[in-house]
Order: sequence, then structure tokens, then C-alpha cells
Amino acid sequence: MLRQDINGALYQGGGGSLIPKIAGWKPDRVTELTDIVGKEGIVGVVDVAGVPAKNMLDMRKSLRGMLTMTMAKKSLIRLAWKDAGLTEDDLEAMLEGAVQPCVVHTDSLNCYELFEELEKTRQGRAAKDGEVAPNDIIVEAGPTEFGPGPIVGEFNAVGIPAKIDKGAVAIQKTVTVVNKGDPIDGELGLMLSKLGINPIEIGLILIGVLDGGDVLSASDLDLDTDGLRDDIVVANSGAYNLACNIRWFTSITMPALLSKASSEALSVAIEAGVVNDETASLFISRANAHVLALASQLDSSALDEELAAALGAAAVSNAAATASEVAEDGGEAPAEVEEEEEDEGGFDGLGDLFG
Repeated sequence: MLRQDINGALYQGGGGSLIPKIAGWKPDRVTELTDIVGKEGIVGVVDVAGVPAKNMLDMRKSLRGMLTMTMAKKSLIRLAWKDAGLTEDDLEAMLEGAVQPCVVHTDSLNCYELFEELEKTRQGRAAKDGEVAPNDIIVEAGPTEFGPGPIVGEFNAVGIPAKIDKGAVAIQKTVTVVNKGDPIDGELGLMLSKLGINPIEIGLILIGVLDGGDVLSASDLDLDTDGLRDDIVVANSGAYNLACNIRWFTSITMPALLSKASSEALSVAIEAGVVNDETASLFISRANAHVLALASQLDSSALDEELAAALGAAAVSNAAATASEVAEDGGEAPAEVEEEEEDEGGFDGLGDLFG
């Protein structure tokens, strides 16, 4: 039985008690919310207060395919939460900071990715009359895009010092027009908007999420991913260096440790004069260098053909190196002389081959 009170509100019930009639869409919305919060995935509460309808449509479009959004009053969300068998204290922790709550659900993003995607919707809008400044609103000195006209007086009327400078409107000095926490005058908000200053931040502001039974606030999810990545790289490098220095054998450090051991063993063998397949070529090269150094101190008449040819090849090699250095320095080396020397060195080498 429906009844009507003196204010015209409809009630249902009989006897001495009157029960407010429940709108038909509310149970359906509660059922919808119950299904959403009971699904696998991440459930979060977003505050959409102050977001104009057009901006909301654009934000929904940008997030399509990644998450679902369901608008509802706090009382209906509480009923759905309870029907889903979830802890009510967890919900209250998320509803506490929401003026106009919206339930979001995703099974394709983790909680950190969800936070990042919602953060992308943040944007500024023009301040309306009476809205509180979230921060100090500062107008910087400098030229504007406006030409001479009544706008100069409009700027000055709201406390923004302006004048005509070189055929355009310019702000004379940097000024703080509104301090943080103070109300913003409507006319000032309009003029700030013309300067591209939109101090009121709007967006899908994530209050918190429920992930695997754990409630995480927005501050828990606000990570500096670039800084975290750099820290991981530094930590990995430090761990690798430590493992190599203390000779901790793993599949990662083994190549470096074996290479170092091989290099140290070769150095010890050379210093000890141990001749083997790896050190023989080095000893021969050293001996050959000493022979050439001694031969270069002797008169050419004291040298046999083989030694003279070897000294000639060394001279050609040194000349080529010198020419390369000259070219790098921007100088010019005599091309004909180099070619002759190279040809002679080449013939000497063939002479050595054929005796």
C-alpha cells in the first residue's frame, strides 16, 4: 500500500510505520555493482567530482577497453559491497576521500597500471566563482597574445597589472593573484583562463583499490617508475661487481671469472718464462723486436739481406703509421714517396719468400 506524507513523498507499508518507497532502478544498480565488485580482477573507487560531462565522455573514451566505470551513490556501493561479502572497513577506507564516487573494475591492468592510466586523465579547467585555489595562483610577467583593446582594463580590474608594450598586451610584473586556500573570484577565473591558467584540477582521481584482499591507497601506487628502474640497474650492476670480486661462481659471472683467470694465468706464464702454445708467439715477437732494435744501431754493411729486408719492412710500417697520423691531423703526406716505399717493401717481402 502506498501512502503520501504532507510533503508529497510516497511511502509503502501499513500500520503505524511508513517505509520509504525504493526507486525501481536502485535494486538493479545494487545487483550490477555486486556483480562488478565480486568479479576477478581489481576494484577501485574513483572520485569524479567537478568533471564536466564533455570531459567525462572524453575520459571514458580514452579508457575504453581497459576498465569499466559505474557511477553510484555511496549508500548503494555499501549495499553492493556487503552483498558481495567483502570487508566493509576496506570500502570505507576508499570512500572516505571521494566526494562523487565511481566504481572501476579491470581485469587487464595491474593496480599500478590502473593508477597510471587514471593519472593521465588529470587536466585543468577554468575556476568558477567561489572555488578554492588548490595552490598559489601566480601570473608571470611577460608578453601575451592579445592586441591593444579593452582587455587591458579587464586585466587590471582583477589585479593583473597589464599595459601595451610593442603593440601587444604585456603583464608588467609577476604577481600572486590568489593564495592557496582562498576563494577565486569568477571574473578573475575568466581572465586567468584567457591567459591559459586553469587552476582547478579535474580528472578520474583514484582514491584506492582492492587487489587480492589488500587495500592500496593512491599514495601506495604513486611510484617513480623511471627512478625505480634506474635503482634496479644500479643494484644489479653492484651485485654483479661484488659477485665477481668475491669469485662467486654463477651462470652470469662464470664467463667474466674465466676470462680474468685466463688473463692472469697468461701473465704469470710470461713473467715466469714458461713456453707453451699460447706464450710462444709472444716470446718470438719480443725476441724479433729486440733483434730489430739492435740491428737498427748497426751499419748497413754489417747486415745480411734478410735482416736488411726486415728493417726495411719495419721502416715502411712506421712511415705508413706516420702518414696516417699526418692525415688525421689535416696535413698532407707526399703520395709518390709513400707509394715507392710501399712498393719496395712489397718486393723485399717477395724476395724473402723466394730467397
